Amino acid sequence: MGVSGAGRGAAAAAGPVAGTGRPLVAFAWMLGAIGSFTLMAVSGREVQAELNTFQLMAWRSAIGFVIVCALVVWSHERRAQIRPRRPWLHVQRNLFHFMGQNAWFAALVMIPLAQLVALEFTSPIWVALLAALMLGEKLTARRWTAVALGFIGVLIVAQPGVAPLNLGHALALLAALGFALNTIYTKRIMSYDTVLCVLFWMTLSQALMGLALGLPGGFPMPSVAIWPWLLVVGLTGLSAHYCLTSALGVAPASIVAPMEFLRLPVISAVGAWLYSESLAAAVFAGGAVIFVANMINIGVRLPRRR
Repeated sequence: MGVSGAGRGAAAAAGPVAGTGRPLVAFAWMLGAIGSFTLMAVSGREVQAELNTFQLMAWRSAIGFVIVCALVVWSHERRAQIRPRRPWLHVQRNLFHFMGQNAWFAALVMIPLAQLVALEFTSPIWVALLAALMLGEKLTARRWTAVALGFIGVLIVAQPGVAPLNLGHALALLAALGFALNTIYTKRIMSYDTVLCVLFWMTLSQALMGLALGLPGGFPMPSVAIWPWLLVVGLTGLSAHYCLTSALGVAPASIVAPMEFLRLPVISAVGAWLYSESLAAAVFAGGAVIFVANMINIGVRLPRRR
């Protein structure tokens, strides 16, 4: 998700998992996450034939809110599940996530899917920089190397001076920044509140923000043809993060993170198939550089031979 939401933040808060866990189970969960993210991208494009990004976010969040409310009712200690201990952190997190998600949906119809996903993968690089500024984490030489490589990867993907740049590229990077800030704030929130609490206030607040910003000029009722796509956006927004969080629950981030980069060839193939988007070598080359930067950032090292 583009939708780096509560699931990614919760996973970041959990920290590294000892050992190698169950990589095959994690891979199965990641296939679910990749499928969900891909379906959300395709359905998000279709919905924007009728709705702007604010209206899309309002309907998407309303659908998610209904699902989360059902989970809250089904759970034990219902009121305790959704009572925030640090309300101001939720406000800040939801503002940044709303910004990032709107930027992602806007970029979705402006640039090829492969470019959007490749630029979205810079989010962990932003997290490394922001964690030093906001959480007091040390910006080590390894992280500086990851940041520099990530920046090089962005230049390879966007190709300034070679290919025309447009607002979509800037929005894709803004989305990555928004998702990074979301991760930072979710990491802090998860020390106090549950995942259900985060999802409850996220879907409620973003439905209201989308409604308020989407009202000027009228708030259209989606047509019968758009409703199935809208439901897919709402469902995959939750299923993607559930699958991603589940994968990180059974295997370390150093194993799960490389799996997520399978999204790039998958979304590239979908873009070529459905929208006749070209399979640009620069996107894969830049994506590979960003991938290496992320591996360096999370501290993956090649095994040493004894």
